[in-house]
Amino acid sequence: MKDPTSMGEVFLADPPAGAAAAAGPTRRTRAWAVSGIVAAALGLVTIIVSLGFWDPDLDYSDPMAIAHRLGDLQSRLIVMHVAMVSGIVALVVFACGLARRLNDALPAGSLHGAVAAGGLGLVAVASLLGSGLDTQFLFAVDAAEDGVPETVAFYDHWIATIPWLWVGAGLAGVVLAVAALKHKAVPRWIGLVGLVLGGLTLLFGISPLQYMAGFLGPVWLLVTALGFTLGDKAYRNAAA
Repeated sequence: MKDPTSMGEVFLADPPAGAAAAAGPTRRTRAWAVSGIVAAALGLVTIIVSLGFWDPDLDYSDPMAIAHRLGDLQSRLIVMHVAMVSGIVALVVFACGLARRLNDALPAGSLHGAVAAGGLGLVAVASLLGSGLDTQFLFAVDAAEDGVPETVAFYDHWIATIPWLWVGAGLAGVVLAVAALKHKAVPRWIGLVGLVLGGLTLLFGISPLQYMAGFLGPVWLLVTALGFTLGDKAYRNAAA
């Protein structure tokens, strides 16, 4: 009969060096990066649809006119809602995968992965809040006469601003720039993209014109996710 103490030592001992290496390629798939492409595409759809709500000929001092305008665009509002919320789901997956990718390449205890994921988490939260009033107003814009049209006018401002708050993506881009240019943890060109597009997104987000970050944030995410999907060859070869 084997000594229980020795059996416990076997279970508590570190696994053989080859075991972790063998498990690596199975863990390190690119599905998380593809999720980033999906999130970026849906983010661009959200921004483009949101832009379509603006009408230069509309009297924005007239709440009833705004309510009627949104009533005519109800199908677009539904498209925007579905794209925004679906993008949130994909973005969370990408954020978690990005954190793991950075943690694998950087020294233990590094904050890069957590900060990058946290920045993208801010975008997800902003998008969730941006869609939060849809349930209340999406199917009520046609009945503005029976309610308070000023509240529908407020909803118009809400969906034209909150989904554009991509400042967290700028933070993630700058983190990737540091990881690439200082630590060589990701391809250099991904770092440069993070420095330029991410940096501009962060600056716009910090400024009073913070909604302008919505123009650049999804583009940074799309290029970066494509890079990790198609151009992260050195990391994939190391994992294989």
